[in-house]
Amino acid sequence: MKKQLQIVCFGEVLFDVFPSHEKIGGAPLNVALRLQSFNNTVYMISGIGTDEKGADALEYMTTRGLDTSLIQQQDNYKTGLVHVSLDVDGVASYDIASPCAWDFIAFHPEQLDVVNTADAFVYGSLIARHEVSKHTLFQILKTTAFKVFDVNLRQPFITKSVLVSLMQAADFIKLNNEELYVISDLLESKYKGVEQNIQWLAKLTQTKHICVTKGKFGAVLWYNNAFYYNSGFRAQVNDTVGAGDSFLATLIHKLLVGEHPQQAINYACAVGAMVAEKAGANPELSEKQIENYINPL
Repeated sequence: MKKQLQIVCFGEVLFDVFPSHEKIGGAPLNVALRLQSFNNTVYMISGIGTDEKGADALEYMTTRGLDTSLIQQQDNYKTGLVHVSLDVDGVASYDIASPCAWDFIAFHPEQLDVVNTADAFVYGSLIARHEVSKHTLFQILKTTAFKVFDVNLRQPFITKSVLVSLMQAADFIKLNNEELYVISDLLESKYKGVEQNIQWLAKLTQTKHICVTKGKFGAVLWYNNAFYYNSGFRAQVNDTVGAGDSFLATLIHKLLVGEHPQQAINYACAVGAMVAEKAGANPELSEKQIENYINPL
């Protein structure tokens, strides 16, 4: 029997507002939902408003099996919104409302109780844009849990010192190809190649595991001093919203249950491609569908 994991995801819960419709999202929530789809126990730490969208978000998370006991409801701030624009290739750009309820996640000791017993703690960079949630995040990062940092650079919410601290706290860093070069330039790397910059960043941050996604060209994983590659799948892209989040959730799940890193990155790339082929961030995917996608008849 496969091991069931306990994982805590920290960060934004919001609604992605497309030109024609709305869908619940937020990178940490997308990661949490995909992790839960693999029958893990997943806690979500976030903030929502006491508005109608907050009630909808809470119901959505609960009905999909997430533990919402650490969700905070804010009277003074609304549930988060992000206006999403898609280009002709389905690639998304974002206009993120500020401030909102997830900017004000207060620290409570019970958060540490849950994280200390978890197999992993997943967090991103956007949640650190406001002092309240940033303070809570850094308190939780003092724990000994396996920490997974999902770099999610969104202008103008980028601070060099905070970004470095978040990377240094991590045991695993995931970022995309563009973010790798933004950070490399920001921190004055002398290297040009992806692999060189990954190894440079690993040394700089004392992080043993780094994964860089490359869109339709797959991903590269640096794991325990070895590189693993997947060149991607030929996906018919609908939209890219949530594809990287599902990739990360799948990769972390596979690695933590003990699968070989090459098999883990192959499976994760397939799931990311399948999500990109569907509308929205959290389509349901069965294990059989994923296996057939990797190994078509």
